[in-house]
Amino acid sequence: MEQRTARLTLLIDPRKKALFEQLCAQEDVTPSQKVRQFIRDYIEQQTGRDWLDVSQD
Repeated sequence: MEQRTARLTLLIDPRKKALFEQLCAQEDVTPSQKVRQFIRDYIEQQTGRDWLDVSQD
């Protein structure tokens, strides 16, 4: 489980944002929860390890 939080700001097309928010609502998750899931999945895909096991260099 994450201990601290950090802000990630990104720019996205307003139409994509609206559709993303709709899709998240259908899954009953917030956009932030979904982005965190995407990031965890990406880290695990790229490193081949659980994201908690990846050291911060």
